[in-house]
Amino acid sequence: MCDTAVKRLLLALSAIIVSCSPEEGGFLPGHVVRFEEPPQRTPSYFSVDAPLLGNGSMGVALTGTPGKLVFYLNRNDFWRLVSAHDESFPAIVGLVELSVPSLEGASYEVEQRLKDATTFGRFSKDGLSASLEAYVAATEDILVMKLVNEGRERFSGRASLALPEKSPFPEKRERGVLPDGIQFICRAFADSVEIPSASASALWVPESCDGTFSLAPGESLTMACATSGNFKADDCLQAASRMAAACDAHHLSGIRKAHARWWAVYWNKSWVRIPDPVIERQYYLSLYGMASCSRDPDFPPSLFGSWITKEIPAWMGDYHLNYNHMAPYYGLYSSNRLEQARPYYGPLLAAMPRGRYYSGSVCGIPDGIMLPVGIGPLGIETTRWSASLEKSHSDWKDRGYVQDEGMFWGQKSNSAYAVCNLAMQFYRTLDEDFTRQVYPFVKGVATFWENYLTLEGDRYVILDDAIHEGTIGTKNPICSLGLVRLVMETACDMSEFLGVDSERREAWKDRRDRLADYPLQERSGKTVFRYTEEGVSWWNDNTLGIQHIYPAGQIGLDSDPALLEIARNTIGEMQRWKDFNGTNSFFPAAVRVGYPADSILTHLHEFSLHTYPNGFQRDNPHGPENWSTVPCTVNEMLCMGHQGIVRLFPVWPRALDAAFHQLRVEGAFLVSATLQDGEISGVILLSEQGASLSMQNPWPGQKVEVAGPGGEKQVLEGQILLLSTSPGSRYRFRPL
Repeated sequence: MCDTAVKRLLLALSAIIVSCSPEEGGFLPGHVVRFEEPPQRTPSYFSVDAPLLGNGSMGVALTGTPGKLVFYLNRNDFWRLVSAHDESFPAIVGLVELSVPSLEGASYEVEQRLKDATTFGRFSKDGLSASLEAYVAATEDILVMKLVNEGRERFSGRASLALPEKSPFPEKRERGVLPDGIQFICRAFADSVEIPSASASALWVPESCDGTFSLAPGESLTMACATSGNFKADDCLQAASRMAAACDAHHLSGIRKAHARWWAVYWNKSWVRIPDPVIERQYYLSLYGMASCSRDPDFPPSLFGSWITKEIPAWMGDYHLNYNHMAPYYGLYSSNRLEQARPYYGPLLAAMPRGRYYSGSVCGIPDGIMLPVGIGPLGIETTRWSASLEKSHSDWKDRGYVQDEGMFWGQKSNSAYAVCNLAMQFYRTLDEDFTRQVYPFVKGVATFWENYLTLEGDRYVILDDAIHEGTIGTKNPICSLGLVRLVMETACDMSEFLGVDSERREAWKDRRDRLADYPLQERSGKTVFRYTEEGVSWWNDNTLGIQHIYPAGQIGLDSDPALLEIARNTIGEMQRWKDFNGTNSFFPAAVRVGYPADSILTHLHEFSLHTYPNGFQRDNPHGPENWSTVPCTVNEMLCMGHQGIVRLFPVWPRALDAAFHQLRVEGAFLVSATLQDGEISGVILLSEQGASLSMQNPWPGQKVEVAGPGGEKQVLEGQILLLSTSPGSRYRFRPL
């Protein structure tokens, strides 16, 4: 078969798994995720290989066997909240155990339908057969479970609520049955904490006071489990039990319709179509995962998302600020999923007082912001020096890992790293309300670096920093050089956008313009980036050697050709396509510098195959952070808005047909286009804020007609098309 025929076949296969809903009149992904065996273990981190359900506030992991299915219940807002290392963590709310002993040893088939976030199971053994339908309602914190007897024999079972293993810290626990037959469990951390927290779950099993049931062939049973927390209700048990008690057939019908509507709207925010079903499946599975765990503005998903299955998870499941907390959100901005990106910055704003404290106490810069490696929600500092550390690691202060009470591991860059996502959202939305919220944080970080940098001759340098945790005292770490440039640019642009602090901009621009160049070295006969100017030269894993490219965004297709060549050499030398840390930066960095598109897609295909069915990377404990890799990479390949220029299909093989709808780029533009038979068409741009557009001409050497609001047309020409836009206006481009 010729290459063209193969490509058309792949495109046709891709089209099969993308559909439109006649009822909703929009785009819905037709992908189905299949699990062919029960989760094989309960890992020490979280449920890496289980079906995952959630709504951004409540998360459920389906584990267990056909004879005893176990639904782990989590809430993003249920933490033990105290500022001390090894004492603050997201905790498990409880478990729903669905036992049908006669099905033990039955076959296991579970699949998840992404278009409406519904999980289906089928379990068969001899004459017994049961099916399960489950979903976490998109608009209420309720898990709905429907069990159907599809076999030839009656079976009996029990649905019950259970408390998880007890933590080693003081807590209140309760389990019982309310007068109306609703089972409940409660957990609360009220002693020896800074902020009390509580959760409650209520399980409704129709016509049963203890959860037992018996189903004849053809009969079904629908159950509902509601959860609540003290940050959502004054009495979370009352709130949960009220929700559960309301779940009659009529109410559940309304919940189901609202659930389907929410997901239909979510999928219509944007979409892509590419001729690789494997990559495309991982693309939508990643967006499904983020929608299932990120929506609560004060409580983002933890390091392991919304699916903790072991009490006190590794690294305390906190918000790690030397990339882990940032990475899950990278793909959301370009995918136009801003509601899921909103939770990112809640903990940062809450941590500002502590950041100012460390900036003053450690570095003598009282108005700056310098944050440690780990924080939690509501201003909690999860890595603060504690009595347990005093006993187990008393030498950490002497070795410089801890300064004052903060665990920094020698890194000054955590707060600067935190600005990356704020910059992504600012430049892609130009939203004034958002900018006013986060500008004080950005200004504080800029103030820190304005005063921390050292003038050496005619350049500013970074001293006593660390490129990797513990590499203390290095000079000019390359990641920090990129991050500080981003901070200064963002602070200047936000200041100008808001019309404030004009007197500060000159100093910020001076630091940006005179900051030291990126250090270089020779490897394999080519010039590549060096990790530091003085100190570590190279690292055999991780991706810090390219993070000044992405997410710091300091090198792109409009950069100096010599610098781009060095960047591509570094990508080729590092080859971190499936790294334990930071692959989510490596792929988009390769796109940003124009690394060969065929190579990127080949590695992205392999990356997408190297996953559990739920989309988590195999042999990697970091969970949701790798869900950004495919959406971010594909979006950048199809539509890049960087360095002030919008480019269509900039790093995409011209022979591969593709299409995208409403990808969000810098300038608050939503862009749509199609590439077919090597020709670009269907170019539509929606300008949300009326910014000036600079677009690389999709049809080089040709004049371009632009039809704007009201049918007005104008003709543009040149390598870069310049267009003044109006807020809320749509523009169509076609070659003349």
